[in-house]
Amino acid sequence: MSNCIGLDISKKLIAVHIPKNSLDIEINNNLTGMKKLTSKLKKLYKDEYKDLVFIYEPTGNYSCVLTKFCHTQKIRCFIINPSQFSNHSKALGQRVKSDKIDAQVLSKALHLARDKEVRIPPYDIVVEEIKELMGYYKFTTKQRVQNSNHLEALKAKNGSPYAMADLKKNIKRLKEQEKEIIKKVKDIIDADEKLSQGFDNITSITGIAEIGGIALLHLFIKYPEANQREITSLAGLDPIDRSSGTSIQSKARISKAGSTLYRGSLFLGVLSATRYDENFKQFLDRLIANGKHTTVAQIAVMRKMVLIAHSLYKNNKKYDKDLYKKATGRDL
Repeated sequence: MSNCIGLDISKKLIAVHIPKNSLDIEINNNLTGMKKLTSKLKKLYKDEYKDLVFIYEPTGNYSCVLTKFCHTQKIRCFIINPSQFSNHSKALGQRVKSDKIDAQVLSKALHLARDKEVRIPPYDIVVEEIKELMGYYKFTTKQRVQNSNHLEALKAKNGSPYAMADLKKNIKRLKEQEKEIIKKVKDIIDADEKLSQGFDNITSITGIAEIGGIALLHLFIKYPEANQREITSLAGLDPIDRSSGTSIQSKARISKAGSTLYRGSLFLGVLSATRYDENFKQFLDRLIANGKHTTVAQIAVMRKMVLIAHSLYKNNKKYDKDLYKKATGRDL
């Protein structure tokens, strides 16, 4: 594993462990620091430089610069799942935790990589821009909800007229901001023929409106090689069951992994789909008749909608309720 470089990323610095000569260094978490690192690695490894693998955990925005740099420089990476790394560290009996030690442990984690996990990391500017705008949309929506809740609390006790008037202004401003953000995202999608067609295919499903369509489109273009099981998991709709012997017996539930945007933007869509689309309605009714709780049945409908949307996106087709029913030879 002498060709595996462990990198522990923080806000300003990256701790780096270089197995060759057992070097532990720190670089700035910016483009300049990464250029200095690769220059040093080229001198140390010479012809072997092309075989290097960077191993690091994804840390949200803090790891974006490194991911983009590795993409442009064609550096292979193993971006390890944080939970997987934590378990690996415990298995090694590593009790002391520091940036330096984490970088050393990361450099020894290559054997955890599965097929196709060691690769040049993908980085799509359009995907990242949509991601950032939708993150800003979530932040703005959260602010509006907080303002609305505070306004309702003040109304209930006949509170300060000034505070209530100011909150109303903020709510109105935030609503306009939300519309502007969605418009900017839609402009990005409309400017790309493939994205525009994919969005139209996804939103052809009864119940998936503009925001839901944008959320699912972003999910599909961010993970272009994901299969349907993986897409379900990335949307946080995969069921998990915790049971062991007689002491641990909890009800099955969805993992809720991934962004809440996917589930939040589709929940109202489920209500619409099960009301206006006979296929989804019959699917829901059948689950409830079989003893499923209404919420559980609605989540199953949501999962089905995501899978159909993924299929339509991959095959460049629009949803046709009659054709779908005929093609499957049964109801949903």
